[in-house]
Amino acid sequence: MNEKKLGFGLMRLPRLDADDEASIDLEQTKQMVDTFLERGFTYFDTAWMYCGFNSEIAAREALVKRHPRDSFTLATKLNAGFIKSKEDRDKIFNEQLAKTGVEYFDYYLLHAVSKDFYKIYTELDCFQWLVDKKKEGLVKHIGFSYHDNAKLLDQVLTEHPEIEFVQLQINYLDWDSEEVQSGKCYEVAVKHGKKVIIMEPVKGGTLANVPEKVEQAFRAYAPERSASSWAVRFAASLDHVMVVLSGMSNLEQVLDNTGYMADFQPLNEEEKSIIRQAVDIIHADIAIACTGCAYCTDGCPQKIAIPKYFSLYNKDRKSQREAYEQLTENFGKASDCIACGQCEEVCPQHLPIIRHLKEVAGYFEN
Repeated sequence: MNEKKLGFGLMRLPRLDADDEASIDLEQTKQMVDTFLERGFTYFDTAWMYCGFNSEIAAREALVKRHPRDSFTLATKLNAGFIKSKEDRDKIFNEQLAKTGVEYFDYYLLHAVSKDFYKIYTELDCFQWLVDKKKEGLVKHIGFSYHDNAKLLDQVLTEHPEIEFVQLQINYLDWDSEEVQSGKCYEVAVKHGKKVIIMEPVKGGTLANVPEKVEQAFRAYAPERSASSWAVRFAASLDHVMVVLSGMSNLEQVLDNTGYMADFQPLNEEEKSIIRQAVDIIHADIAIACTGCAYCTDGCPQKIAIPKYFSLYNKDRKSQREAYEQLTENFGKASDCIACGQCEEVCPQHLPIIRHLKEVAGYFEN
């Protein structure tokens, strides 16, 4: 297992075109990868559909082709939304090997297990398929990422003790959330003796851009620390955490994260108290708790830029009207929503997206 607790999430890579997630800035990504490795960190996480299906290719070009295989660990995932038959499992897996350029994956996950996806993974015998891949030496460690409640997680881990680790959304804002159930899910994983990988420690950037009152409290205690460092250290301070993934978008973020995580120090009691106060302030300030993962947009029949609109709505709205109008030139308007519900089915935050789109439309379009 990885000794250092920081992992590089290859989901929010820098772009050449801000509106095209597939337009990865490869040269900057190479710089980021090199710096990450030079500072002694080794864990990289990607997935089949990240960055418009180009993240795995970026991993090959920036990492695999340029660094010895034993100098890094690579994780990727199989997503239930893209498999319709047992044959599809191997078709995608083999393409992933080609896209990344590796002969094996250090960590391989069933992606975004939830009630609906668990049914698909079970029907297509994906858990046994994972075990077989490990026996073949194509995968070193098997696990799954998870987006549902603690009760279902307990069921999945009870039915599949062969799983070695679980990837959970954990951050200080969601720890006591009844929707995300970060804390409860963590306790279930610990009960089953599973190592935990953490995703969304900064909640899609929400905890990197905190309200001014929170920023002031953080600065008063530690003037040199970034807001995101508080979030990542909160996650890394949990005893059973193997690695905390941070989706880094530029070199500055890599330098910041690797700086305070090089000699990681768990939160002390005073810092925990400051974070508890921050939670209350942020909950009162944020309108829509979207992380910008964009899982909701791939299947949207109206091509609505849901995370982008939610981001504008969460900001100083009066100054964002023009930005909203510009986005609607290339994407469907919030009012174009036909309430099909596919977005809500895949939302890791379990947001009432349809209702929020009505709120966005009511503000920006009237």
